[in-house]
Amino acid sequence: MAAEREPGTGDRASLQVPKRLLDAVGDDPAEPVRSWLAALPELAARRLLEWELTPERVVAPGGRGGLVVLVRQADGTPAALKLPVPRPGAAHEAAALAHWNGWGAARLLRAGQDDGVLLIERLQSAVSLRSLPEAKALLEAAGTVRRLWVPAPAEHPFDSVEGRTGAAAEVLPVLASGVWAADVRPLADEALELRSGLTAQPPERLLLHGDFRQGKVLAGERAPWLAVGPAPVVGERAYDLARLVLDRCEDLAAGPGPAAAARRRIAKLADSLDVDRDRLRGWALFRAVEAGLRYGAAGDRRRAELLLEFAGWL
Repeated sequence: MAAEREPGTGDRASLQVPKRLLDAVGDDPAEPVRSWLAALPELAARRLLEWELTPERVVAPGGRGGLVVLVRQADGTPAALKLPVPRPGAAHEAAALAHWNGWGAARLLRAGQDDGVLLIERLQSAVSLRSLPEAKALLEAAGTVRRLWVPAPAEHPFDSVEGRTGAAAEVLPVLASGVWAADVRPLADEALELRSGLTAQPPERLLLHGDFRQGKVLAGERAPWLAVGPAPVVGERAYDLARLVLDRCEDLAAGPGPAAAARRRIAKLADSLDVDRDRLRGWALFRAVEAGLRYGAAGDRRRAELLLEFAGWL
């Protein structure tokens, strides 16, 4: 698929959709997603023209949540144009980035009110925390996520941790009764019980990234590391940190004593950010089980088994 700018606005630019994105949304039955994919060339061309942007290249392999094009603004300043896949809550990314205003995250430069397109400060898309040794990556990740944990605006559109995990909890028993049957049900039951206790009396309500992991932290110019791609939610820090606990779990699985290593990771992250260890362990187990069952339902048996094994270590 290709899109090109209107005559007189710059050089012709081929905006090929990366295979990873096509694989992620190509079979999506949702009509908004299919319509978005069909309209993507026109949408990209229109934003390039209206915002006076010169495209350089599409970020590849890119992510599964949208198309990202590296561009130059009219004054020559580099930026990144993000055309997000239409999903529930997709518009909240702009609200979170605007609230952080560059503190710990990429700075939002412009946002399309009708199509959700974002113009964002350009970071080094090929250099994330995953390029660092694990110990160094976790240290830098902790320093970055700490900056994001700020009070949410008085009037905000974001979901709560209770609401987001409540929706997940409703489908967890159905997913657990699938391919693994009884083998997975005890873990699913434990995850649901932990979630119920954790949401009964949340200790704090802060704006969270929602999907914070090493691959979502990129090298920048004005700061060494900045977060991108939030799925913002309001709640406690332990929920946000739990996703980081699961990061690179394949490395732990390949090493000696993975269960002990997983518990040490929780202790180290909790202590470095003054988060309760038990609450972090609970959210890490819930998020591991939820993600594992969803991967299993999607047919990714290898990833599903790894995450469920990780949950068992906790």
